[in-house]
Formats: sequence, structure tokens, C-alpha cells
Amino acid sequence: MENKVFWFVVGSQFLYGPEVLDTVAKRAAEMAEALSSGGILPCKLVYKATVKTDAEITQIMKDANYDDSCCGVVTWCHTFSPSKMWIHGFDILQKPYCHLATQYNRKIPNEEIDMDYMNLNQSAHGDREHGFIAARMRLPRKVVAGYWKDRPVQEELAAWMRAAIGYDFSRKLRVIRFGDNMRDVAVTEGDKVETQIKLGWQVDYWPVGHLVEVMNAVTEAEVDAKMAEYQDRYDLATDDIASVRYQAKEEVAMRKILEREGAQAFINNFQDLYGMDQLPGLASQNMMADGIGYGGEGDWKVAGMTAIMKKMAEGLEGGTLFMEDYTYDLEPGNEVSLGAHMLEVCPSIAAQRPRIEVHPLGIGDRQPPARLVFEGKEGPGIVVSLIDMGGRMRMIIQDIEVIKPILEMPNLPVARVMWKPAPDLITGVKCWIQAGGAHHTVLSTALTAEMMEDWAEMMQIECVHITKDTTVSGFKKELFFNDIAWKLKEF
Repeated sequence: MENKVFWFVVGSQFLYGPEVLDTVAKRAAEMAEALSSGGILPCKLVYKATVKTDAEITQIMKDANYDDSCCGVVTWCHTFSPSKMWIHGFDILQKPYCHLATQYNRKIPNEEIDMDYMNLNQSAHGDREHGFIAARMRLPRKVVAGYWKDRPVQEELAAWMRAAIGYDFSRKLRVIRFGDNMRDVAVTEGDKVETQIKLGWQVDYWPVGHLVEVMNAVTEAEVDAKMAEYQDRYDLATDDIASVRYQAKEEVAMRKILEREGAQAFINNFQDLYGMDQLPGLASQNMMADGIGYGGEGDWKVAGMTAIMKKMAEGLEGGTLFMEDYTYDLEPGNEVSLGAHMLEVCPSIAAQRPRIEVHPLGIGDRQPPARLVFEGKEGPGIVVSLIDMGGRMRMIIQDIEVIKPILEMPNLPVARVMWKPAPDLITGVKCWIQAGGAHHTVLSTALTAEMMEDWAEMMQIECVHITKDTTVSGFKKELFFNDIAWKLKEF
């Protein structure tokens, strides 16, 4: 994120004279510098200009669109900025937009306040005019309100910035499909052309045979280097070194293809392993540890979301990972969900140093694959599912609490995470199923629901959120009204 910036554009007009405009510019530059150096924002906020005319605003929005380092525009009105002059600029803006409703001074000064002070310090006036035109134009936007030096305001702005980083990354995302979807599975399907139009993703197929060709060209020295990386990161808890080396060969080959094609995410499918001895387990897990997105059973939507959310979470505590609901513990009053996968759970959520183990898989008709085994670290989090509703995308977010597993499960040699969904497991399951949520999700203890809601608004897709206050009846009504609203948008 250190190479990405956000532009701070301040609105005013010529009515107040050059002295006021000079003061506005100096204060805006001061605010941008203080916010950037405060240690909370993930990216630098750069003061660009105090704009006063339609032409200035239009030009700065054009410049933002074509500057690859600019991930979004933050506006503020220190004085009164007539909103009609913003129409053309807002109409062409293609970057995420945040309206920071604040003011330079925290308090109203009793002795100092006079008409000159009022003319200069009228953010309450300017921000309302500014907000009207965005509402009138139906602009997707974030409104952050409060005193700019306060931590909650800076944290809210930081969360929006992370969503905007996800937007920027999404527009350039490329997903490699090693094989196709698992046969007869519905939710892993979807409209790839519509997804590229709406979200920016390019989802391409590469045959497993090509992956095998690249694997066969991997050298022993490349495998040795990957083995050294494994031993540096994980505990080697197996004598079957050949299986671990095979995973290393798979990983080296997959990384070569992704790097060659400029891709940041990939999928595979245990039904489509022609020419391979093992399903990539450890290989996929180690790639995810480095921020690469993954989806099992050919689920390219969750692969893309994993990559995006990992990018948004850079520098934050906690894990972000591909996940699958597997089974429940329905003990009354203590219901929990056990998430895992056959193999591919990212170690970013590991509570302890992961172990490399080799065990039979039971499906896929291949040799026992090496994999990382560990338990998930406790903490609050979210699970996110992106589904294709036919004509539109829907994002489903659910608040969860990751807990220490209530069982040791000595005969389950996979990475596993256990959590309590909001508002409770039974209500949560009902709502998730009503919304059509997939069995594959992205689980994150680093990101918040607010960040994902901001991202969904930037991408202009439907978003629903299951919280501690959600009821089944209320959630069903929300889905019903959403269906009506989104169908109307199609016309």
C-alpha cells in the first residue's frame, strides 16, 4: 500500500477573496499531512487543490482517473462550495469517493467568532450543499463525519481506504482456473463476462495438462529452495519427504504460471488432476500465506474475493483465508460451526506454528498429499460470500467469533477453525440459506464488515449483513425489498 495515495480535494469559491482561499489551502495541506503521518491511515492522503470552478473540478477528477497511484478522492468543504460546479467532475469520476464532513477547529470560539470567522469556517454549510449534489446524482460514496483529529474519524477513513484499495485491486484482478468446476455443483458457477464488466476480474482457463508440463520442467534446485522455505515457516512432522517435495514442485509450477500471466488468484478441482500425483495442499496453503487467492472445487468467485480481501488486510493483525463450513455442533446453548477444507486453509489464522503432515485424502483418487495442520486463532471476525444471483452479484457478510475448538479431534488431520456465528448458529444458518450464501467463504479476523460494505458499494453490488441484531423475519423482508430494488435498477 505504500505506493498508493488518496487525493484530498477541498471545495470553496472566489466569493471570499484571496486571503480566505490562502488560509483554506494552508489548513487543508496541514490536515492532509497530519492525517497521513498519524499512523492510522494505511495510505498517504495528498492535498491536491482548493477547487473553485467547474473547470478546476472537472480537470482534477480527470487527473485522478488516469493516475494509477490514486486509489480514491476525499473531498471536504472548508467554506461554501456551490454544488452545481461539481456536477461535471463527479459525473466523470471513476475512482472511489469519500466525503469528509469535518471542520478545521474543534470548538466555536466565544470571543473570536465574527462574520469573517463565519465566512471562513462554514463547513456545516458547505458540506450540506456538497452532500446534496452527490445524493442528487446517486453517487456511490462514503460519508465520514466528526472532528478530523479524533481517532474514530481517522479509523473510519482508514477502513474506507482499505475498501478502496480492494476496489483498485479488483479492477486489475486475474484468476487462473487450473481445470474446471466440480461437476454438478451450482454455487461455484457464475457469469464470468458479467463479473469482468462489473468487478473487473479476468477469469481464464488453463488446462491441468499445461500445469503438468510446467511441473515437469521444475528443477531439483527449485524444489530444494522451496523446501528450505517450508522448513523455515513450518514444523516438518512427517517422514514422507517425497510427498512434501512433490507439493514444492506443484507450488513452483503454479507460481510460474501465475507470474507469467499476471494473475493473483487460482482454483483447482480434485476431480480434475489428470497427470498429477497429488492434489495441491501444502502448495496452495503456502501460496495463500503470501497473499495469493484460492478457491476449491473450481470456485473462482471465492478465489477472487480471497485475493481482494488479503490485499485489503495488508498490515493488519489477524488472518484472511479461504474457508468452508463443514459440520455443526448442535449442543443446545453452545452451537458452533466447524470450518475446514480437505486441505487448503491459509496459515495466516494459525494459533500456533503449523505442522506439515502427510495423510490419505479419501477423495480424488491420488496419493496422500502433504498439508499444514493447525487450529485457528481466537477473535472476532466475519465470513463473506459472493454469489451470482443471475443479473446481479450479491455479497453476504456474517459476523462471527472464532473460538478455540471445543474438541481435540485427533483423527482429523487438517487445518480447522471453529466459530460462533451471529446472532446464533440456528438463526444465522436460516438467514444464510435464505440469502443463498455459498458453502465456500472468505473468513477474516483482520477486516470488518464495514470495510466489505464499503467495497460492495464501490463495486455497486448488493450487500446484506447478518449481525447480532438480525432476525429471520426482518432479514427475509430485506431480501424481498432488495430483489425489487435491484430488478428496478435493471430498467
